[in-house]
Parts: sequence; C-alpha cells; structure tokens
Amino acid sequence: MPSLEYHCQESMRLFGEPYEEVHRWLDEFAGSERYGFRHRKVRHHEAGIAEVCRLFGQEAGKAAKQHIISDLKTEGWTPGDSFPKNEDDYVRIGFF
Repeated sequence: MPSLEYHCQESMRLFGEPYEEVHRWLDEFAGSERYGFRHRKVRHHEAGIAEVCRLFGQEAGKAAKQHIISDLKTEGWTPGDSFPKNEDDYVRIGFF
C-alpha cells in the first residue's frame, strides 16, 4: 500500500503540490476498527473524487484520481480495467 509520503511525492511531481489533505482524507479510515485495510471502498472511486472536488477544489480531484489509481494498481488493477464508480461498484469489481 503506497504511503502518505509516496502519494504526496507523486502529487508534487505530477501536479506541483503535495495535496496532503486530499490523501489524508482519502485514507481517513485506513486501519480503523470498522474497515482495517479494506478502507478503500469508502472513498476510492469516482464518487470519492467528486467529493474531493467539492471539498478541496477541481485541481485536487486530479491528485485524488492518481492516488486511487496508484492504490488500485497494488491490487492488480490495470488502466484497461473498469474504474470504480462508487462503493458498491468497488465491491462488485472485486477489490473488497
């Protein structure tokens, strides 16, 4: 699982700023009692990106999508695969 530091460095390289608050928000439930490390279904999808845009602005949405792509790749996702639309879709695809 990519770390906060990895996500921030990747955002800095690609977008010119770390977007730390976005990465912290996306991973807020990581390691929680309810989700453990299966937290990604909560915000790692198109609906989560839309919420990032609402909370942090349109540019932050790009960093959110890259964060999610980096995480999905660790689970075997490839760019040719379907990108999760929402929590149910994330589970349907089989990442949870």
